[in-house]
Amino acid sequence: MSCLDATPLLIFPYNGNALEAVDCLGEAFRLVGFIDDTPEKQGVDRYGLPIGDRSGFADWPQAQVLAVPGSPSSYRARRQIIEGLGIRDSRFARVIHPSARISRHAVIGHNVLIMAGVVITSNAAIGDHVCVLPNSVIHHDAVVGAWSLVGANVTLCGGSVIGENCYIGSGSTVMNGRQVGAGSLVGLGSNVIRNVQPGVIVAGNPARRLEGKARTQHVPQLLGELDAINRI
Repeated sequence: MSCLDATPLLIFPYNGNALEAVDCLGEAFRLVGFIDDTPEKQGVDRYGLPIGDRSGFADWPQAQVLAVPGSPSSYRARRQIIEGLGIRDSRFARVIHPSARISRHAVIGHNVLIMAGVVITSNAAIGDHVCVLPNSVIHHDAVVGAWSLVGANVTLCGGSVIGENCYIGSGSTVMNGRQVGAGSLVGLGSNVIRNVQPGVIVAGNPARRLEGKARTQHVPQLLGELDAINRI
């Protein structure tokens, strides 16, 4: 496929996920620019890539859109942000790095970014508006709910279920058949061996809910480390 045959693509916003997405495009997409709401970011980045405001969606009506907002401190707002773009579902892209290995029996939604080295095996289901960072493995019959973010080197064992709008920190493992409730965050390097209730933060080996003094002491550092993944 020549560059001219590739599908034009806009990426929103201009963040760490967006920059990593550029390396995932292969020959299927041709990046025409980034969209970002922050005036200070708009212009041309250090790689010569254009960054515009939301008028770019109308200026490039034939371009597909990959929307990858969200960090550990803002992941619960991903749905509101993406829906606020007013992009029809059929316009959203599905970007999969050429080195990722996806079973033909897996189901992948729209506006999904799957980075290098990811393995998704038989009967796994990835919902809409999901990002999966490099080298994560999603085993048979596992489910990742819509609007969720899965960090690098994460292992989701067979039959595990990640609810909608979750953040799974890099290096974490979710044991077979366990569930992480909607809106929850799993901290870096955690091992989830019990179900996680909706809307909580867990961390550790085994993962435990952080609250009270432990939450006050550890959560700011935890979120700071995870935010560095997306910081420019």
